[in-house]
Amino acid sequence: MSHPGRPAPHRRRRSPAGLVLLVVVSVLFGAGLGVVGSWAYRTGWFERGEPVSFDAEGGPMAGEPAGDPGAKEARPDRAPSGAAAKTLLPTGPKAAFTTQNSIADGTRIAVTTLAGKKSGFTGKVWVWAPKEYFDPTYARSGFPVLIALPGGNGYPNNYWMGTDLKLQSSLATWSKEKRSHPFLVVMPVLNPDATHYYDGSDIPGQPRMGTWMTEDVPDFVRANFRTFTSRDGWAFMGSSSGAFVGLKSVLKHPDRFKAVIASGPDTVPDSPLWAGHEAERAANDPRKLADALSRQPSAPDKDVYLAFQVGSREANVQDVRRFAEKYGKGRVKTRLNVIRNGSHNAKTYVGGMAEGSIQWLSEHMQGPIAGP
Repeated sequence: MSHPGRPAPHRRRRSPAGLVLLVVVSVLFGAGLGVVGSWAYRTGWFERGEPVSFDAEGGPMAGEPAGDPGAKEARPDRAPSGAAAKTLLPTGPKAAFTTQNSIADGTRIAVTTLAGKKSGFTGKVWVWAPKEYFDPTYARSGFPVLIALPGGNGYPNNYWMGTDLKLQSSLATWSKEKRSHPFLVVMPVLNPDATHYYDGSDIPGQPRMGTWMTEDVPDFVRANFRTFTSRDGWAFMGSSSGAFVGLKSVLKHPDRFKAVIASGPDTVPDSPLWAGHEAERAANDPRKLADALSRQPSAPDKDVYLAFQVGSREANVQDVRRFAEKYGKGRVKTRLNVIRNGSHNAKTYVGGMAEGSIQWLSEHMQGPIAGP
């Protein structure tokens, strides 16, 4: 199984002396920590480990009306029928988030530890919500979810949680340019350890990483964020081994997930842990899953959308091309972007997303619905 090199570890931002002085002066002269906190949110300056409360910054939690509870326009009986009919408000219980990183527009990448009730696996999950999520215009609307998976071991970290690859800042820019929906980006660990690859599957006798990825992680997102009730608001993106997991998950569960951006993907389940479990391996083989769906007639509420990306200098260009061409029929809709001079790495794939992959994905997914 091929895997792109990991980016350099994220380095904690050191606080410039001037910023530290500003905080001290603000406290000494009675400006208050509230003012400092507001300034920090506007400027994107946060310390790693600070608590993050997404609902407190604009999103309603279970049992609460969206926006200002006292505002007439936020009353459930006055909510836009389109948004209300498609949106699932957070079900709870709330997770405890802390700051991992922040980007220039003031939004934060947060992290928490999720104990998967269905899989029995416990691991870290990072989350980023775009600025639009906190906009009162969308206070009663769900947001589409993009589950972003790394290549390599994907443990103990998911490299998309760093800012050096510019995934979140790029999505913010593309959203402003109307080339992308403002996605909630969810970044779980990919494997339970750094020794083996588990193919995002429930391999007999091993941690149930398929259940973790396709049930526990989505349940966690629904518990904490405004989402959509249908698969139209759920997609994966990933690179290399993470692309395999995203691709396989969409093909295996087309009733739950609608689309994937699969960059430099492996297309064969090749974990050595499958030895002796050939029937289970076949049930998680993207080729067999895609073949079955491609033989069924196309239907708008059942089709899946596979956006493949591969660098022109990668060894598996032809493999990815053959997969897209062979299975791109029936219920399987495919798009292939061969990235010029691209190689097998995450930065190449973010650049490829800007060339049309994220726009194509967005065109087939539900975006947030503005209120009156």
